[in-house]
Amino acid sequence: MISLEIFYEGSVQGIGFRWSVRHIAKGFDLTGWVRNLTDGRVELQVNGEENEIRAFLDAIMQSELRAHIRKQTETKLEKPVAGHGFEIRHD
Repeated sequence: MISLEIFYEGSVQGIGFRWSVRHIAKGFDLTGWVRNLTDGRVELQVNGEENEIRAFLDAIMQSELRAHIRKQTETKLEKPVAGHGFEIRHD
């Protein structure tokens, strides 16, 4: 199991990015969340088996969202992402 934090930059807010990511996540065995940041980026934190997370991130990049992503930054997290399922956060 690994946990990752990913930041997406580009035209990623106001286009249904979070809703699309949550929809894509339903096809994978992982836990996490996605939220908008005040600086215009979208933050995603995800926990699961590495091959499952990689397939999920690939699915995001193969979706219509790819056209809106200018940059993707990934960091491994020390602690697992808490929660059940995959949700949109509003904090």
